Amino acid sequence: MTPHRGVWAMGFLLITAIHYGVADNRSYAEVSGPMVAATVDSALAHYNPQSQISGTFKIQGSETMYPLMSRLTMEFQRRQSKVAIDVKGGGSTKAVAEFLQPPLSKTGKVMLQEERAGSFKMITTSRELFDAEVKEFVAQHGYEPTAVPVAVDAVALYVHKDNPVTGLTLDQVDAMFSTTRKRGYPSAITQWGQLGLTEGWEKAAIQLYGRDRKSGTRAFFQEHCLAGGEFMPSLHEDPGAASVILDLSRDQVGIGYSGLGLQASSVRVVPLAEAAGMPFVTPAASTVADQTYPLRRVLYLYVDKNPNAPLPAAAQEFLRFIMTQEGQEAVSKAGFFPLPVGEAAKSAVAVGLSSPAPAVQ
Repeated sequence: MTPHRGVWAMGFLLITAIHYGVADNRSYAEVSGPMVAATVDSALAHYNPQSQISGTFKIQGSETMYPLMSRLTMEFQRRQSKVAIDVKGGGSTKAVAEFLQPPLSKTGKVMLQEERAGSFKMITTSRELFDAEVKEFVAQHGYEPTAVPVAVDAVALYVHKDNPVTGLTLDQVDAMFSTTRKRGYPSAITQWGQLGLTEGWEKAAIQLYGRDRKSGTRAFFQEHCLAGGEFMPSLHEDPGAASVILDLSRDQVGIGYSGLGLQASSVRVVPLAEAAGMPFVTPAASTVADQTYPLRRVLYLYVDKNPNAPLPAAAQEFLRFIMTQEGQEAVSKAGFFPLPVGEAAKSAVAVGLSSPAPAVQ
């Protein structure tokens, strides 16, 4: 089919209604269907609350993780009804910038070290903090931030369902999306014909879609796919993952990157190869688990955990829930890959919890 642009009238437009979270108590990933199903590690302990806890705290950050955290919060509050958790998006970049700053008193002044024992912050981010950000946090707080892996995800390249491209190498993707081509591809790729497409695609100009500058997904893609290079100025920036998919459903010559936990019949995922001559790999539960898919990533909670003070009881119980079978089942239902028991154990230890006991067989 000759490529063209068109306006698609379809149920997929539901994306815009649920783009920022949960509609009718269902996450976007559930409504659209997760890209893949993943099995929760049966070695994880079950969640058995020792008591009913009360408390209030907020979590803000990654738009990618908003439906994930909404699902986790909903499942946790079914078991701990006296805990109120305020989940917000806004993007990883904004959340990280605020997270790095020292806690302020009610009068707006920076707290002294001896006043910070009860202070607490928690954010979501779809990437690891950069070294410079960790150093800034340490300079402002006197201790390192605590990284808590919550789930596994992957960044995927999407095209319209009628696009015949069969696979891309990372240097080809870099040559499409960046001005710098740090991966070494000899020239910019601006037309689909440069990738061998025929039957009307030879002169079709490639249209680029991606996330806006507030996005941790953008930062991850820039670091891991563009080798830290600069984006093409023609890149159309979208505020959320669902918006990228919606744009591509309307544009046969488009290509865009977004998190994997989305699915629509109007788009498809492009298999990727680390380099020329290597096999093209489609993101799936197996290829993400064995790390053969090149754009695998971990999704994090970052916690401002003062080593001289315990976390608030409600926050600590929520983190404990995440590392259990019930918590990781919520991760899977939200369209993401659950943590293996080893990673869950590391996360538990990181926030001062004992390593989760194996499930009773």
